[in-house]
Amino acid sequence: MTPPGEIVSASRAEARLYLEKAKQFLEEAQTASASERYDAAMLNSIHAAISAADSVTSALANRRSADPDHQRAADLLQQVAGASEEIGTRVRQLRALLTKKTAVEYESRKTTPREGRDAVQRARRLVEWAEEVVSRTRI
Repeated sequence: MTPPGEIVSASRAEARLYLEKAKQFLEEAQTASASERYDAAMLNSIHAAISAADSVTSALANRRSADPDHQRAADLLQQVAGASEEIGTRVRQLRALLTKKTAVEYESRKTTPREGRDAVQRARRLVEWAEEVVSRTRI
């Protein structure tokens, strides 16, 4: 695992704010997918996943990644949340989305319907998991 990069303090109360952002991005991703705007669905899914990870790391460790390389957010999530199978699954879901970020933002290739729908599903699972984690911390 790569060192987690630039880390900043985040209060446990901010975990709810990051979770709300994650929900907003997810909602937009779902709307875009339903309207067959798969590039928008993909990018909003990626941002939902990043905000979900920020929510979890804020809730559990009072910190979040501020590194320009968003893979560091996955590294921090893995570091903070431990090596459980559940966490490993969530980290893999996040990494799978993050690998698409450059392509969807900066390359000319369009996101396929299958890729767009898959991204929304991955983001949905991450956001739902973040909701559970934040709820368990009783912030």
